[in-house]
Amino acid sequence: MTNQLTTLKEEYDQVKADLSNPAVNSDQKKVAKLAKRFSELEEIVNTSNLLEDINKKILENKEAVGGEDEDLSTIAEEELISLEAQQIELKTKLDELLIPKDPNDAKDVIVEIRAGTGGDEAALFAADLFRMYSHFAENKKWKLEILSTNRIGVGGYKEVIFSLSGNEVYGQLKYESGVHRVQRVPETEKSGRVHTSASTVAVLPEAEEVELEIKTEDLKIDVYRASGKGGQSVNTTDSAVRITHLPTNVVVACQDERSQSQNKVKAMTILRSRLLAAAEEEKQKTEGAMRKSQVGSGDRSEKIRTYNFPQDRVTDHRLGDNFSNIKGIMDGDIGPIIEALKAKQ
Repeated sequence: MTNQLTTLKEEYDQVKADLSNPAVNSDQKKVAKLAKRFSELEEIVNTSNLLEDINKKILENKEAVGGEDEDLSTIAEEELISLEAQQIELKTKLDELLIPKDPNDAKDVIVEIRAGTGGDEAALFAADLFRMYSHFAENKKWKLEILSTNRIGVGGYKEVIFSLSGNEVYGQLKYESGVHRVQRVPETEKSGRVHTSASTVAVLPEAEEVELEIKTEDLKIDVYRASGKGGQSVNTTDSAVRITHLPTNVVVACQDERSQSQNKVKAMTILRSRLLAAAEEEKQKTEGAMRKSQVGSGDRSEKIRTYNFPQDRVTDHRLGDNFSNIKGIMDGDIGPIIEALKAKQ
């Protein structure tokens, strides 16, 4: 551990110096990346320093115990109990911080929610899931940006794609990928019968341009006039963009922005993340580790959770556990579920 801590402290000093370098500050992307790494290293360094201080105090108190000054010896003995408890706590925390992380955990994400089986009710549930993640992100002080939407008239989404940026976003949300089912009585159901609908969620680590090369000749870019619900025109120019990656036949379309260039930037952001996710999935298959995690592979075809409104119960099928207070969960209180999934990893 000592060699590992020495290396990390050296990296911490270097990152700190880089952040104060005017030449680096002109590159906002690099600054953001360095700031994230600095935050990770700072917690490790601070915990290590606190542990070193506690270790010194323990040695000092042990020397004082049994000394000629009886009062000082008694005080030192009493303090030792508290110091040794702090020592155990800090050692445990430092051990956890030094466990190698998924390199994607610190990344921002692209989240894609799509209505599945269930018609309008599935689209309304997709909107509910979007609201749930929006509130969770707000509580985490993450930044949310909508990249693409396909709304339906009843207030739901056939599809909504958005980005989340902040601290450890992928590490928090990576287990949300999969099929989410809902069991409830739709507002349009007059007989009070419970319906089961579903929506899929895909959480993709956001890919930076340097992480994979996308050749211009591999892209087919089409522009067309954006339209709103029911075919209503929302723009009089060809601002919508559709990008097809020819080698993989991955297609991304964006039309929410009024500017063609803005839609193109958003479409490329989604495309990069999809291609990176596909490449990593293929790598996992090759290494025979597609289902290495006990909580699932993150495959969007895998049923992961059921939201049962009549019984006020959310069941996570990977945990085999139930959570009550469905209203709070749908309002973004999904932290306990995420922590349970991380603990089972």
